Amino acid sequence: MLKLTDDIKKAESVLNVTSPAFGDRGEIPVKFTKDGLNVSPPLRIKRVPHGTACLAIIMDEMEAAENRRIHWLVWNIPLTHHINEHHIRDVQGMNDFGGISYAGPGAPKGLHHYHISVYALDQPLELAPGANYQELKQAMEGHVLGTGTLTGYYKSKLQ
Repeated sequence: MLKLTDDIKKAESVLNVTSPAFGDRGEIPVKFTKDGLNVSPPLRIKRVPHGTACLAIIMDEMEAAENRRIHWLVWNIPLTHHINEHHIRDVQGMNDFGGISYAGPGAPKGLHHYHISVYALDQPLELAPGANYQELKQAMEGHVLGTGTLTGYYKSKLQ
């Protein structure tokens, strides 16, 4: 099993994460941002490793390593290959904006990149709703079978 560290990037080819709403490295439609409806985008997941019990999602904005902003944490998603938009049925964590929910892109100025990483886990996590990024990362340690990332960009239309 993989450790949840920065070297997990080596395993990102395990899962193929896409969205019917935008392509990898494409522009995130306004509907999925704070300028629009602020709902999470639909995701499609392929090449899920054998032994996967559930999935977790971490969405962050990381223009520089020291400026990581967490937009969405969700875990214990039953194994699936399709996650619908506005997915709120599973356990969610605290984003960096003070909510236990999805917080779409909406940076005040400039072009920003967002990473939606999906993790295949070998077991459900014993983690209470509202946990933060560090708590989720620690709970996932030793349980990650694979991961994949979809990257999108957004520049606020309200600037």
